[in-house]
Amino acid sequence: MALNAGTKLGPYEIQSLIGAGGMGEVYRAHDSRLQRTVAIKVLPASYSADRDRLQRFAQEARAAAALNHPNILSIFDIGDHQGSPYVVSELLEGETLRDCLKRGRLSIRKGIDYSLQVARGLAAAHDKGIVHRDL
Repeated sequence: MALNAGTKLGPYEIQSLIGAGGMGEVYRAHDSRLQRTVAIKVLPASYSADRDRLQRFAQEARAAAALNHPNILSIFDIGDHQGSPYVVSELLEGETLRDCLKRGRLSIRKGIDYSLQVARGLAAAHDKGIVHRDL
């Protein structure tokens, strides 16, 4: 479900598409209540057709929202737009690791630093019983 700039999802106004993949689309949006820019991941409508999957999504979002760690995005909200569930999170801006690697190899020091950041975030999630299945 592609959303156009200006589309409203509750208090959130879509500004632009950030990216898309098998798990849905991610948009930059404006939160009119708190006057901040957020990211919204809109999941495929097929999630709504599977009650168990939808319950797991909501449960995992609540669990992730309880995490407070510098290597984990903050979750702000969840909702539904025309049958498609969505999750609202902190907007992380900058270069992706994939884009960085396109320019060439990382130094050993940078590779270790990035790996430690990922490991620390995963460890914090695992400590709360959350398993990331899509790295």
